[in-house]
Amino acid sequence: MSALAPPIEPVWRFWRWVRNPAFWTTVADAFAILTALALPWSTSAVSILMLCWLGSAALMIDYGIYARSLKRPIFALPIALFALAVVGMLWSGASRNEQLHAIGPLVKLLALPGLFYHFERSARGKWVFIAFLISCAIMAVVSWVVAFYPDLTLKPVNERFCGVFVKNYIDQGQEFSLCAVALAYPVMMLLKQQRPVLAGLLAAIALGFIVNMAFVIASRTALATMPLMLAVFAFRYLDRRGIIALGMAVVVVGLAWAVTPRMCRTVETLARDFEFYQKYNTPTSAGLRMEYWKKSLRFISEAPLVGHGTGSTRGLFEKAATDHAGYATANVVANPHNQTFGVAIQWGVIGVILLYAMWLSHLLLFLPGRGFAAWIGLLVVVQNVLTSLFNSHIFDFHAGWTYVLGVGIAGGMLLKENAGTAVKQRVEA
Repeated sequence: MSALAPPIEPVWRFWRWVRNPAFWTTVADAFAILTALALPWSTSAVSILMLCWLGSAALMIDYGIYARSLKRPIFALPIALFALAVVGMLWSGASRNEQLHAIGPLVKLLALPGLFYHFERSARGKWVFIAFLISCAIMAVVSWVVAFYPDLTLKPVNERFCGVFVKNYIDQGQEFSLCAVALAYPVMMLLKQQRPVLAGLLAAIALGFIVNMAFVIASRTALATMPLMLAVFAFRYLDRRGIIALGMAVVVVGLAWAVTPRMCRTVETLARDFEFYQKYNTPTSAGLRMEYWKKSLRFISEAPLVGHGTGSTRGLFEKAATDHAGYATANVVANPHNQTFGVAIQWGVIGVILLYAMWLSHLLLFLPGRGFAAWIGLLVVVQNVLTSLFNSHIFDFHAGWTYVLGVGIAGGMLLKENAGTAVKQRVEA
């Protein structure tokens, strides 16, 4: 027996270590951090890492507590929206493949309750956001390199944009604008703490993102939403003098930005797109959006309460297509490039109510808070709501996962802070 004891003891210790919930919490945190690092670069890596996160996080959940948490709107509403998509298959005229394809983008919402639960108990939520910032900063550097050496991009020749290494300029613009505005809070806090060096470093990183958007590639969605995101920061955290100072800075930067060659081309392209669409039915970027939205309103009016069913969007656009190929009115899509329309076409007013209720519940979670987690969560929700005017950003992979990870992790951190504050107040009372 004594001869067997030495090898058995390490195995037993390893088994106890593996069964320890703290071990799996650390593993889940590591997968979340790796997911944030991968998000600006890869879709397949994010999918694999999130499955790994789900598996590791599931091993340390107290399912009784988790089940009770599902009664809260922030947990329940994402699940309800997904459930509506599943039920919506019953009255859909689309094929089974189209229905499953339409449900797929909503599966990510099921990760939100798990993220809330996990990061309410983890102490490493902030590291996930730091990892995302570092990854986006590296992407900004790579974007400059690709701007000067276009052949280094991983994009196919027919899908290349100046300064885009992988994915697309809309996702890249959303990443850079989110990081640039998010850094406003830590810069403000560091200045209050009289730590100017670190504040200056973060301000320089934020400026780097803005300069890239000004001179390399400009997403029109980011351009339209970034000033509103800054306004949220100003009215949330600054006094009257701070609001005026920030407003003046935004005006000065905006005027300087407006005269950059990249921005001038963007404005000219937008104006030309509308003109060509109106006069010649040309399928320009801006013109197609107008075409999608006009047809979407007609589809919604035909089935306003419950919509046409899950996966029905493409079929409706196919039936509504007119003229010959090459014209805007002949274009067929499964995505109307507006989140509200994308939901309303398939699930009607019921779906829109659930979507807006989910946004509102998450917004109300972060509004009372004043710390870092509250700011990040608020900013992610505001950006998603604003950009969803021009894109279906809950359905889209990159923007959808940015919302799920940002809201889920920041929400969990804030729930933990609120629980700690409540306990402290009871003790002091």
